[in-house]
Amino acid sequence: MFDLTGKVALVTGGNGGIGLGMAGGLARAGATVVLAGRNAEKSALAAQGLRTEGRSCDTIEADVTDELSVAHLFQELMLRQGRLDILVNNAGGTIRKAAHELELEEWRQVMDTNLTSAFLCCRAAHALMKESGGGKIINIGSMLSIFGAPYAPVYGASKGGVVQFTRSIATAWAPDRIQANAVLPGWIDTELTRGAREQVAGLHEKVLARTPAGRWGAPADLAGIAVFLASSASDFITGTAIPVDGGYSIA
Repeated sequence: MFDLTGKVALVTGGNGGIGLGMAGGLARAGATVVLAGRNAEKSALAAQGLRTEGRSCDTIEADVTDELSVAHLFQELMLRQGRLDILVNNAGGTIRKAAHELELEEWRQVMDTNLTSAFLCCRAAHALMKESGGGKIINIGSMLSIFGAPYAPVYGASKGGVVQFTRSIATAWAPDRIQANAVLPGWIDTELTRGAREQVAGLHEKVLARTPAGRWGAPADLAGIAVFLASSASDFITGTAIPVDGGYSIA
């Protein structure tokens, strides 16, 4: 039920953090994983790490905020792999400022990175998945799809948009046997959240105090949900937004 042998998974921003944690899970379940990112050197190192484990992994350099680059990404993917079964839209970023301090260009930058990229990649993936008889889309939201934070208005808005966009395509593409779901990571120990701990006083202690699991998450904690949502085990699950947060959102 959870075997992904013969499947091809594209993971944007898959060369580090949550994306690499998910990519590792998919690869260990048997999928051929393609990591897409702007930093070719970082992607190569991540791919080498998976290949060292005996996993099948490829990389394609791409800027998923750019329409032409996304078109090239999917063309190259099909040339190399010949199919696409799983798409993980993980590319993301943030600018930590209150709304009244944000410049319009900063707003657009985060929106394009977190939300527009998911739209562009999903749109490109749809025809390929429909033609092959179905597919799985996993969009990375955030617990800030649920909560507000004074220092993250554009991040929260973009991730809330990811959840609503996921619900829209889930309803539209269900007849094509495409399931689309969102994952809402909690406080995961990544390069992005290390920056948050430096900029937001007391964040580390507040996270530990509120999280029932009593710890920060690790990227590997996202591997299981990725395999579940990418596999036939989730064929009757679509349009959901699933927190992976050690209980933070219920505390």
